[in-house]
Amino acid sequence: MRNFLAAAAAGATMIAAPLTASAQDFINVLTGGTSGVYYPLGVGLAKIYADNIPDIQTQVQSTKASVENLNLLQQGKGEIALALGDSVKLAAEGDAEAGFKAPLDKLRGIAAVYPNYIQIVASKESGIKTFADLKGKSLSVGAPKSGTELNARKIFAAAGMSYDDLSKTEYLPFGESVELIKNRQLDATLQSAGLGVASLKDLSSSMDVVIVSVPAEVVEKLGAPYIAATIPAGTYEGQTEDVSTVAVVNFLVTHSDVSDEIAYQMTKLLFENLPELEAAHKAATQIKLENALNGMPIPLHPGAEKYYKEMGM
Repeated sequence: MRNFLAAAAAGATMIAAPLTASAQDFINVLTGGTSGVYYPLGVGLAKIYADNIPDIQTQVQSTKASVENLNLLQQGKGEIALALGDSVKLAAEGDAEAGFKAPLDKLRGIAAVYPNYIQIVASKESGIKTFADLKGKSLSVGAPKSGTELNARKIFAAAGMSYDDLSKTEYLPFGESVELIKNRQLDATLQSAGLGVASLKDLSSSMDVVIVSVPAEVVEKLGAPYIAATIPAGTYEGQTEDVSTVAVVNFLVTHSDVSDEIAYQMTKLLFENLPELEAAHKAATQIKLENALNGMPIPLHPGAEKYYKEMGM
């Protein structure tokens, strides 16, 4: 992991340096907060591309995740990004409430990757045991208009609740949310991420926590692209039982101005180097070629389409 993060740091320095490469010689990987899953996966991808595509420079950019990533792609300020499926769908539709002022018509699909699990974690001393217990408590719902925050709003609505039911709503990234809980300034955090996200591992190893279940009736009311999911026992320290929740699939997305050859290589190298990506974060173990086109809410990039046709898909 140190090697991956070192690679990211090296990439970050390139932001300030004059870029002499053309757009087609440069891949900027848009991720999320450094304590989430997008960032280490983005570092892994950047290393794979730098090592295997001749004359390519790569960079990893930490962002506010899904919504910001998709808007940056539309503006041509990145070549590939991770984003939640519901955010991608809303971006294509131009949902202003979700943070998209107009339909993002340049977005193109690379692959469905791994599911994000909605993980609601409360300090044990808060007394929160069920989703309904969040009423009157303080909760961080993710960075403003991030994919996580969009998930939170949808889930609260499906449960017949709103942020008004909380004593306080914080709009903070994963790491900052955890620090507030550890400092007894926040009761709980809702994080949409792969299993074993670093922020929640840190929290569960620092204090006694409760993993809060999302009721089955809420999952059913949400419908697609949300699916029922389980956080297995032992995912976090002190978690002795499976916890039912909801999940939504993440996608790798690019834009139409990226060349067919670069998009082809980005797709091909993703699936040919999964062990290296799994070393960046175990969420990558859930990336499967056979699932790559499942639920794709936007048109495929022609370069990605070429790869899938070669694979008989």
